[in-house]
Amino acid sequence: MRRGYQPPLLYRQVKRQVRRRVLHLTPPQALILSFIGLSLLGAVLLKLPMASHAHTTWMQALFTAVSASTITGLSVLDVGSHFTLFGQWIVLGLIQLGGIGLLTFGVLIIHLTSGRLTLRNRAAMQDAFNQSGSIDLQHLLRVLFGFIVLTELLGTLLLATQWVPEMGWGKGLFYSFFHAVSAFNNAGFGLASHSLSAYVDNPLINLVIPFLFISGGIGFAVIADLRAKKRFRELTLNTRLMLIGTVTINLIAMLVLLLLEYGNPDTLGALHGWGAKLWASWFQAVAPRSSGFTTMDTAALRPVSAFFIMMLMFIGAGSGSTGGGIKLTTFIILLVATRAFLRQQKTPVVLGRSIEASMIVRALAITFIAVLCVVAGTFILMLTEDGLFIDLAFEVISAVSTTGLSRGVTPGLSIAGQCTMMVLMLIGRVGPLTLAFMLANPRGRAIDYPTGRVNIG
Repeated sequence: MRRGYQPPLLYRQVKRQVRRRVLHLTPPQALILSFIGLSLLGAVLLKLPMASHAHTTWMQALFTAVSASTITGLSVLDVGSHFTLFGQWIVLGLIQLGGIGLLTFGVLIIHLTSGRLTLRNRAAMQDAFNQSGSIDLQHLLRVLFGFIVLTELLGTLLLATQWVPEMGWGKGLFYSFFHAVSAFNNAGFGLASHSLSAYVDNPLINLVIPFLFISGGIGFAVIADLRAKKRFRELTLNTRLMLIGTVTINLIAMLVLLLLEYGNPDTLGALHGWGAKLWASWFQAVAPRSSGFTTMDTAALRPVSAFFIMMLMFIGAGSGSTGGGIKLTTFIILLVATRAFLRQQKTPVVLGRSIEASMIVRALAITFIAVLCVVAGTFILMLTEDGLFIDLAFEVISAVSTTGLSRGVTPGLSIAGQCTMMVLMLIGRVGPLTLAFMLANPRGRAIDYPTGRVNIG
């Protein structure tokens, strides 16, 4: 632009209005718009002719982009066969940005919207990352990115020992990297049409893939706490609850699924030997915690097993992680609060620590919102789709919890059904963190009202 030139008045006014509106976006608004923008950009890239081997409709591209950006894993297309290498790299980029971006986007938004951390913004960041005290942003980002890079590289190297000999160096390394990133981000996207069913009794796959999605789904606050402290008693209450809860729920789920599916000829019953049955039960028990991968045909599970997995998906992974669901700690808090009510205890107590009433209210609010989403989504799909109730509800919970497991309903959804699922995936991904930001920035009136009594139960 030459010296002394002044842009037209209209241009300057529009620029001023856009800048003012963008810089004054609230964190929840910025988070939602960021995922919508990432999904739209991904849809445009996936629609390019070089991204696929066959024609891709705008709806197919958008659904795939939303699913990848929200790290869900539900798909109306076979990613491995439909998309070219370029298209698969686009999907992989959306997974990485959608998964890790959610953990760090709060920090970036604070800088973009205000340029500094106000007391309210600091409270929001502490709540989002489950941290107490002051936040060292540079240290936080260094630890986060270091852990991400090391874990994904380690996963790639381990998986390469299986897939490089099978596929060669080029394809084997990409295959390993794609699955390592997808697993760590709890996305569930794979390059094989039947997920990982070909490796149902493979010890390496059954150990490395769960290690990756458990590492990504346990929560960044837990990882940071484990890195900073050496003794279990020194860990925060959140970390101890996550570790104990994760081990407990995984073992219980493995035993329950082993018992429920042992005689099913389409799942465990078709496997020979206890080793294969135990590996399959283990993988299917931990996968619903938001990973989306599977080594068995989910559609072949018995209805009671599908219902049990729906409960696991609804609970989800850890707070502040790449996983979805209402979060394991939320579920534990509800259990502790219910036990205290039944025992007529004034304050719920767990592991020697009392639980504040605000935490219980927050847990109830998150759970109630999730239940409303599941009910509304299932109701809409029952209106627009033909299918069994258990299958439609399974698909809805998979979308809300951003898990990605499917009983074969998603590929045949109508346009209305696909739109419903995309909305549910977006809500499931931004909902918990958005709610955390809102709760960290209360706008209540400074008025005390008389106490009222309502009959309950």
